[in-house]
Amino acid sequence: MKKLQFLLLLVPILSFGQHSAPLAKIALGSCSKQNLPEKQLWQEINSENPDLWVWLGDIIYGDSDHMDTLQKRYARQKSHPEYQELLAKTDVIGIWDDHDYGVNDGDRTYPYKAQAKELLFDFLDVPESSLDRKHAGAYQSYEFGPEGQKVKILLLDARWFRDPLGAANRDSGFRYYPDSTGQLLGEAQWKWLEKELTNSNAQVHILASGIQILSDEHPYEKWSNFPKERKRLLTLINETRPAGLVLVSGDRHIGEISKLKMDDGISLYEMTTSGLSHTWDQAYQESNPYRMARSISRNYGIINIDWSVSPPLISLSVKGPGGEELIQTKVLQP
Repeated sequence: MKKLQFLLLLVPILSFGQHSAPLAKIALGSCSKQNLPEKQLWQEINSENPDLWVWLGDIIYGDSDHMDTLQKRYARQKSHPEYQELLAKTDVIGIWDDHDYGVNDGDRTYPYKAQAKELLFDFLDVPESSLDRKHAGAYQSYEFGPEGQKVKILLLDARWFRDPLGAANRDSGFRYYPDSTGQLLGEAQWKWLEKELTNSNAQVHILASGIQILSDEHPYEKWSNFPKERKRLLTLINETRPAGLVLVSGDRHIGEISKLKMDDGISLYEMTTSGLSHTWDQAYQESNPYRMARSISRNYGIINIDWSVSPPLISLSVKGPGGEELIQTKVLQP
């Protein structure tokens, strides 16, 4: 593994959090089939010149109990010339979803999750000395920018600790039954998340999840399959009140922006950006009561932060082939 990792380092790797200037543009994406290089949107993403790239899961489609298979697929993804161009100029961080975890809709019972985490972190060039390599699960926290213009990014692991879901009756229209008592993040990750959000001095917070958080009516994987966990997250957000909070997610093979009005009147925004290489057919329909806008196209996400005003102005965009802006909104802060 170490030999292959060395061979993958085709360009110098930038150190995380090196920016002395604040982040002004963050690019994000998910669902990238390594065997469809011609379909990926790296040319458009490189043209954006982002300050940071964030993977939101399904970095590869591994789906295997054989770690050499995942390793080879990561190697193919990383060797893409235009992805190498991004690595040469931009910090890259990320979290997995299921296909890069190793099994479709995977959960805590996957027996090779420790090996899969090592491959993920090697692909992301997470330093060997990082404490994130030592704890169970792949969740991570990063801060960028100087005091007063700080962005904190929290990457949630919705796989390692997640309880299995029971398959629903096919006639119900849903893939799984909701688990009213099941866990998604696990207690260790919950304690970490609460600590990261409590009294945080960042001006912008980005909370990333492989699966959607707000949308609760589609039949696939989502936070609302674990209603107690979704409620716990919304309660934690309401209690800690992180400044400039944006939720981001992947997985769904659509671009979508959702907004939930909290009980106290504060609006919570989520941008879903998926996928880089393949999406649903244009005719695909599903309900989302929180949807502001949706687009079915290969896509990537952009978060723009305007620091010339206080609080900073945050804009969310989902863009498609040719850099076309498909949907866009501004995040209104109290």
